[in-house]
Amino acid sequence: MSDPNREDEDFAKARRGRNIAIAIGLVVFIVLVYVVTVVRMGANVIDRPI
Repeated sequence: MSDPNREDEDFAKARRGRNIAIAIGLVVFIVLVYVVTVVRMGANVIDRPI
């Protein structure tokens, strides 16, 4: 028979791995949106009147 405490540890470890993967994906998405925004605005920022 399996140990219920061990199963809880396995589920917690799997949940932690999923949370880390989601966090990394979110950070990559935010960086991508930032980079695309800077690239699209790049030429317009230089040409604007001060």
